[in-house]
Amino acid sequence: MKFGEAIGSGFHNYFNFRERASRSAFWWWQLFIVIGSIVLSIIDGQFFGGHRDIGFLEGIFNLITFLPGLALAVRRLHDIDRSGWWVLLSLVPLIGLIVLIVWWCKPTLLGPNRFGPMPYDYFRQNDGPESVI
Repeated sequence: MKFGEAIGSGFHNYFNFRERASRSAFWWWQLFIVIGSIVLSIIDGQFFGGHRDIGFLEGIFNLITFLPGLALAVRRLHDIDRSGWWVLLSLVPLIGLIVLIVWWCKPTLLGPNRFGPMPYDYFRQNDGPESVI
């Protein structure tokens, strides 16, 4: 899955907490969140003053992307055959987030599991260098 496809898929599956998501979809989405937050933070600082921790535009962006990001995190856990409730592990300081990052980095389990069939883009992930961009 390419960068643009991952963003489109994230918003298309806004409330989908049931299926599976590939590593590429998850990590491209995370990159989109980081880049979007940095760019909007700079814009907020320039146009609205840099006196707040989170500016107006960045706050709106965070509100818009929170639910699809949460759904994608749950679907990524489903892809390695773990319950989406494990995302609550992020509430445990430091250790919980480290465990989740390790799980999110694990490869897709081949074949169907209790959460559904493999992500449709799994076989396209290693097509070659042109598929990276």
